[in-house]
Amino acid sequence: MRRRTRGRSKRAGRPRQGALAFPNGWGGWREGAGRKPSGVHVGPRGEARAGVSHRKKAAHDRRYPVHVTLRLRAGLPSLRRKGEYAVLLGAFESGRERFGFRLIHFAVLGNHVHLMTEAEDRRAHSRGTQGLAIRIAKRLNKLWNRRGKVFADRFHGRELGTPREVRNALNYLMHNARKHGLRVAPTGPDPYSSGRWFDGWRDLARDRVWPAPLAAACSWLLRKGWRRCGLLEVRAAAP
Repeated sequence: MRRRTRGRSKRAGRPRQGALAFPNGWGGWREGAGRKPSGVHVGPRGEARAGVSHRKKAAHDRRYPVHVTLRLRAGLPSLRRKGEYAVLLGAFESGRERFGFRLIHFAVLGNHVHLMTEAEDRRAHSRGTQGLAIRIAKRLNKLWNRRGKVFADRFHGRELGTPREVRNALNYLMHNARKHGLRVAPTGPDPYSSGRWFDGWRDLARDRVWPAPLAAACSWLLRKGWRRCGLLEVRAAAP
């Protein structure tokens, strides 16, 4: 004789959760809900932008270069001035190769800096980039005779896993000033970038007069791989 089991029959449907009613319009989904931009990030039209995500970064593969962006807080002086640029070059030279981190290229804009970096692993990249950002911040604060944060948020980094991605990122760095409408001589690289030491120009020889404040690339993608997609043109239009 089959024993009857207690509880809900197998044929009975699963329980369904009813809709929750929120009085006075509070709670639930609504347009514009969620964390608002902090206001320390300012867009090209003066609008507030959200900051960099604080989620844990994925493991880093040493074979892949990383395109890093460091953005200043709103209201600080431009970085494309003689004194500020000299401070940045000094910081680049001091922090170009530490903890398994390497600074390969850079481009300095008015309120942000683009970097092309390499690292042995995620920890090395985080330590090296953060250390470089701290060096820059301390030296800029000394120059500006101020205290407090210099960068709006944590750095933003994007791994580059193919020769085409690396070439596009290099082209973006070298011509970023033109993209922003800044004055750059048409026959030479942006003087506020590492273009003067870049050996990947099709129509320009590298300047060897002054040692570069940079580390030598170790990854195949940055040394040779990207060149398969074609060298860069100094006179190329902004990307």
